Amino acid sequence: MNPTMNTIDIVVSDLDAAIAFYSRLGLDFKVDAHMPGHAGCDLPHGLHLMLDTEELRGEMVPGWSRPSGGPRAFFAFEFPSPSEVDAAYQELTEAGHQGLTAPFDAFWGMRHATVVDPDGNGVDLYATLPAS
Repeated sequence: MNPTMNTIDIVVSDLDAAIAFYSRLGLDFKVDAHMPGHAGCDLPHGLHLMLDTEELRGEMVPGWSRPSGGPRAFFAFEFPSPSEVDAAYQELTEAGHQGLTAPFDAFWGMRHATVVDPDGNGVDLYATLPAS
């Protein structure tokens, strides 16, 4: 067996809020006309990112319930420069999204910050620091 992982599905409580959040990070989701609780976004290298409402997930998987605690998943967005990490963090937190970790220069050579999406998932923002 040699399967290909090509899709990530995020279960969301509010599809519009999730689309608005991820659009601030440059993702362009399209809501499925035949399934309004579902949206998709094509990413580079053949990866596809989906958003499904909790209601839709519950219909698809009997007995499913939203996990508690968190964040259980982290999604990472690479930026071209450290200043763009700072700007994205500021934009997202000023828009009311929770910041978990303010931007800092990490020992592993990256500018790094973390915010929370509308459903409690961690979203890492990072850029490689210039060589000294």
